[in-house]
Amino acid sequence: MGLLDILLGRTKPVAPDLDQLFALPSAAITLQASAGFTPTGAGAVCFATVEGAAFEQTHREVQALLDADTDRTGPPVEFSQDDYGYSWLVSHRAPDELPELVTDLHAVNTSMEVNGFGPQLLCSLAAFTDDRDRRLALVYLYKRGAFYPFAPLPGGAKRRDNALELQLKATLANDLRIEQDLSRWFPVWGAPGL
Repeated sequence: MGLLDILLGRTKPVAPDLDQLFALPSAAITLQASAGFTPTGAGAVCFATVEGAAFEQTHREVQALLDADTDRTGPPVEFSQDDYGYSWLVSHRAPDELPELVTDLHAVNTSMEVNGFGPQLLCSLAAFTDDRDRRLALVYLYKRGAFYPFAPLPGGAKRRDNALELQLKATLANDLRIEQDLSRWFPVWGAPGL
């Protein structure tokens, strides 16, 4: 970052730190103890769809890598597109296999990054639920290197439980690098696994 950037108020983008994903299992313990949320076993990586043979090859490699896990208890890895045109690679594990799920998410992100598709990565998420059937996702923003909670309200309306999200922001502050800019807490409506 140069002097001109400082004078114009531009900031250097935060470098992604995929190892932050490995903090999710300890955060899940805090989440369960303080708010009653437990993992569902679903997680996903969202990326901007890219056309071309190199991207298709990377997608096949990632899918083969995750499908080759013989210890997988859930269904195979799924690929889907949402209503906004983004692609999702979804992994399903047993609810008590959050560390394995995190390893899946890390492997997908790393493979995409190594093959030159890091700029297409948007976010990763792990899904949680509580005994009142509320849904929650801990979303990792690839380009910000930080997490935020996303809590959609039940029903068909696209509304969020902002109070719960802010409560969990404070609760998880010691476990995860939390995105401080609330305008970056993008809704992930219809995210697979959530």
